[in-house]
Amino acid sequence: MTKFIVLTLFKEMFDGFLSTSVIKRAIDEEKVSVDVIDIRDFSLNKHKKVDFPPYGGGSGMVMSCEPLSRAIDYATDILKKYEKEIKIIYLSPRGKLLNYNLSNSLANNNSNYILVCGHYEGIDQRVIDEIVDEEISIGDYVLTGGELPAMIVIDSVSRYIEGVLKDDSTKEESFSEGLLEYPQYTRPEVFNGKQVPEVLLSGHHENIDKWRREQSLINTRKKRPDLLENIELSEKDKRILEK
Repeated sequence: MTKFIVLTLFKEMFDGFLSTSVIKRAIDEEKVSVDVIDIRDFSLNKHKKVDFPPYGGGSGMVMSCEPLSRAIDYATDILKKYEKEIKIIYLSPRGKLLNYNLSNSLANNNSNYILVCGHYEGIDQRVIDEIVDEEISIGDYVLTGGELPAMIVIDSVSRYIEGVLKDDSTKEESFSEGLLEYPQYTRPEVFNGKQVPEVLLSGHHENIDKWRREQSLINTRKKRPDLLENIELSEKDKRILEK
């Protein structure tokens, strides 16, 4: 089982996420566990204050290192009883971009995770320098807090944990081979005058596989041509892209 402990100021944001769909089933089947802890519980301030103005001036507030470090220590103590490495991840727009390879790596490196959700103008740099193992970003934009990124990390990593999804269900997803996924179709066979591609109705698996590979290449060229720069293409693939 892979364990996630989320440190946040807004526990209630996780209620719906943890009680529905694939994540709920993964938790019920004990493939994944997710505990959500309120950082405010570790503030010694009588008003449970955790943020203060930044030194040097500037707008916004910065999360103090003292309650946050105590929360991380508490979460670490919980995870120490399990025979897995503990990784502390801070969700930050300055971090390494979350992609297929990173999600897959996090799912299969025999670790449990503490996910730190920043807020306001972020957290004290000393926590990042001295305690955090890795910063992860979900994209080149800024959100109001790390809660949504934490959910995305949990969801994307959980998909690659053995037993969470059906066998082979992630092998042909977008990015699994560096390409975007081919189009998918289901019933009805005709919708608004547009029919499902005939090859998918043929039952000829070799031709279906060939069509799907072609469509993945075409989709990638059209929508994410940058991905093709990092893929070793066969001569056959190159001919498809030259059409």
